[in-house]
Amino acid sequence: MDQDSKKTAVGRAAAAEVPDGCRLGVGTGSTVNRFIDALAERGVALACVVSSSEATTTRLQGHGIAVSDLNSTGDLDLYIDGADEIDGAGHMIKGGGGALTREKIVAAASRRFICIVDDSKVVRVLGDFPLPVEVIPMARSYVARQMVKLGGLPEYREGFVTDNGNVILDVRHLDIVDPVRLEDRINSIPGVVTVGIFGHQKAHLTLAATDDGVRRIEY
Repeated sequence: MDQDSKKTAVGRAAAAEVPDGCRLGVGTGSTVNRFIDALAERGVALACVVSSSEATTTRLQGHGIAVSDLNSTGDLDLYIDGADEIDGAGHMIKGGGGALTREKIVAAASRRFICIVDDSKVVRVLGDFPLPVEVIPMARSYVARQMVKLGGLPEYREGFVTDNGNVILDVRHLDIVDPVRLEDRINSIPGVVTVGIFGHQKAHLTLAATDDGVRRIEY
C-alpha cells in the first residue's frame, strides 16, 4: 500500500470513530484532510467543530461543515490529528505544518485524542524529525542560542509565518528520551510560544495505516 492509500485508509478509519453529536476538534495536515473528506462523506451530525488552522477551516467549510470558535464551545469530546512522529507511549512531535500552537490548545481542550498516521511515523525515540518551536519574531536569535545549549541545531523556517503571526525554528539533533521534561524546559524559555513536543497532550489512541490495514494502538 503506497503512502497516499495509507492516508486515505486511516482517514476513513478515523471518521468511523466519530459518533453523532460529537464535539469535535480537527487538526491540520494532509492525513487530516483525508479524514475531513471521509467525515463529510459519512454525514455525521456533529454538535460543533473546532479547527486548529486556517487551512483546516477552509477545507471543513468547503464540505459545508460549520466551524466554531473554541471560546464559544467549551471543552470538546474528541480531537483527531496527525503527527510527524509518535512513540510507544503516545508522545508526539507535531508542527511540521506550522500549526502546533493551535493544535496543542485544541488537544488540551479535548477529552480524547486520536492520532492518525502511517506506520513510518511510529518510532522508538522521538527526534529524527526536526522539532518545531514557534517563537515570537524578536526572540528568534535568542531562542536559537538556547536550543544550541540544549544540544540542538536550530534552523529558521524562512518565508513561513504561523497563523498567529510568529516564526518557526526547526531543531535537529535532539534525542527526546523524556518528552514531558523537555517540553516543559523549552516552553519555559522567554519568547517561545510553544514547542512541538506533545507530551502533556499525548494521544490516547493511534490509528496507524500499514500495508496490512489500519492498526489500533491504545495507551
